[in-house]
Amino acid sequence: MVAIHRAHGLRAIIFTDDHELAHVHVFGDGQIKINLIGLDGAPALVRAQGIKGNDVRRAVQIVRDK
Repeated sequence: MVAIHRAHGLRAIIFTDDHELAHVHVFGDGQIKINLIGLDGAPALVRAQGIKGNDVRRAVQIVRDK
């Protein structure tokens, strides 16, 4: 597990032994999974559980900007 970014109470993590499509997990009050390359070539939200909508939007934007 490698924490690649921390901001706004969110932590973006890559699990090095994960074998799915390239993605990050973001943890805050809940958790988010974001594919690094979605169907349109931009990062895409896979799922969000137990986290506020504004934190989901912020996390997706952070991944897009990085």
